[in-house]
Amino acid sequence: MANPVRNTVEINAETPKVGRISNGANYDLSILIPARNEMFLARTIEDILNNIEGNTEIIAVMDGYWTDPPIPQHERVTVIYNPESIGQRAATNQAAKLSKAKYLMKCDAHCAFDKGFDIKMMKEMHDDWTMAPLMKNLHAFDWICPDGHHRYQGPSGPCRDCGKETVRDILWQPKKSPNSVSYCFDSEPHFQYFGDWTKRPEGQGEITETMSLQGSCWMLTRNKYWELGVCDENFGSWGSQGIEVAVKTWLSGGSVMVNKKTWYAHMFRTQGGDFGFPYPISGRDQEKAKSYARNLFFNNNWPQQVRPLSWLVEKFWPVKGWTEEDLKKLKANTFRFSSKEIIINPAESEPNKNGPIEGIIYFAGDYAALPEAPEPVVSEVESDLPNKGMIYYSDCTLDEKIAKPVRDQLLKISQEKSVPIVSATLKKMDFGVKNIHFPSLKKGYPAMFKQIVAALEHSTADIIFFCEHDVLYHPTHFDFTPQDKNTFYYNQNVWFLRTTDGHALHYDVNQLSGLCGYREELLTHFRERYELIQKEGFSRKMGFEPMTHNRIKWKNVFKLGTWKSKYPNIDIRHTGNVTGQRWKKGEFRNQNLLKGWIESDSDIPGWPSLTWLGKDKRVN
Repeated sequence: MANPVRNTVEINAETPKVGRISNGANYDLSILIPARNEMFLARTIEDILNNIEGNTEIIAVMDGYWTDPPIPQHERVTVIYNPESIGQRAATNQAAKLSKAKYLMKCDAHCAFDKGFDIKMMKEMHDDWTMAPLMKNLHAFDWICPDGHHRYQGPSGPCRDCGKETVRDILWQPKKSPNSVSYCFDSEPHFQYFGDWTKRPEGQGEITETMSLQGSCWMLTRNKYWELGVCDENFGSWGSQGIEVAVKTWLSGGSVMVNKKTWYAHMFRTQGGDFGFPYPISGRDQEKAKSYARNLFFNNNWPQQVRPLSWLVEKFWPVKGWTEEDLKKLKANTFRFSSKEIIINPAESEPNKNGPIEGIIYFAGDYAALPEAPEPVVSEVESDLPNKGMIYYSDCTLDEKIAKPVRDQLLKISQEKSVPIVSATLKKMDFGVKNIHFPSLKKGYPAMFKQIVAALEHSTADIIFFCEHDVLYHPTHFDFTPQDKNTFYYNQNVWFLRTTDGHALHYDVNQLSGLCGYREELLTHFRERYELIQKEGFSRKMGFEPMTHNRIKWKNVFKLGTWKSKYPNIDIRHTGNVTGQRWKKGEFRNQNLLKGWIESDSDIPGWPSLTWLGKDKRVN
């Protein structure tokens, strides 16, 4: 590998408020930016230069690429160019070696900052702290077509309204919400947002503790950076970064804090394609990073720790994604990560405000029944996003000719996209990371909604996709990330497939099987819905899809949103469907609902042969 190039250029740039600092001076803060194939690296550096008010420099690493547009020339900016990529952690260490500053701040190459954020951070710092600013979401750009249609930032492509070409309209604005200030990790460990902590007394105030970090921006002293080894390359290129930094700080005797007096805004690349994470990593490498973290921290094998991991979990208890049994095993040093034991809880206990619905919980064998798939390339970072999950609910009466291919498709997607499944069924099923089953429940609408509530309660994901046993889901369905926590979104790109003759039909429709939203908000609604069913029974007036009509006056009202995935899902229509299906326009009373009507006897876009359904439909 060729030696990296340190390229420092001094020009007559505008002097910061504190005065010009000559090149090579001793700075108070070095901001480290590892970057690979980052379209907004230059814009991020410009933003930092416009907002720093202290004795601060920037050290950016172009890891295996030359940035376009070019980085602004400035005496406070040092650029390292690697002809070949060395990975995010190694690039961060490379930048840190050039610093002589007291403090180091690592940030991603797609961030905006508060005015004077550097001064506000350094003013509150302690030498044994790691600190992050409050995190906002960055609205960096929209796609706009010649007709003026806008599409929120995401992968490139033609306008979804008119089909014309689109160009980026750069906005670079922090969104008003959410404002993230607390994070944790579950017992896997997976990164989690920890909103519950902000409601506790310990989460109040302008400088507050956090169990973990999000990973896109954090700061500590240069001495602690090297003493704790917070970018240990044994973890791999990236992954578990926020967990590593936070746990090493806490277990070594320090504290991890969030400074709500200042903020940064981070752009979340959530949809893959040319809007995905630029560092490729295999599923095997990602698991290797988690395994390394487990051995280092869960087994108390980190040489510099003066506190056990159980101390940290207890400090923030209760913690999202941890059970009492998990904590007990952690304290006894008997924690295990892959368990197939069956835990029996009081079956059929009714839901109440003080606890979840309990069925018989089975920690299933994950993907044991799935043939080994080609090693996937993961385009998202768990610490870069609210994490996603699926809930699957079934009465277990569907013909396995349909049910098994649907489950196999979901397992394949779950494995490739790291979207765990929690299943709730009427019979025990080895499906997903956890199965809750209700052997004494009778098939019907009340049972279905009870299953939904149970699955939502037992999932630890932030974002939930509803999955049904007779719908073939396309992988692109799970690329969607909802922008608003108080909106329930429906994927309208669905085709209905008639199994008797292979006839297929599409029109824009909102279905429960295409629902996606944030788990806490979904749980609020479905608990209210289930309580109403218990009191009054189910009625067609209530319907199935929340927020699609005003026939019920819900106590908790949410908004309705829609999206269309790149390729459709297939709703398989068979003799056992809960709801009927109309196949002709004349059968609909409200013709205004029939937007985008398409019929086909041959092609369903984006799908391979479906001969197992009795009709050879091939990819469009």
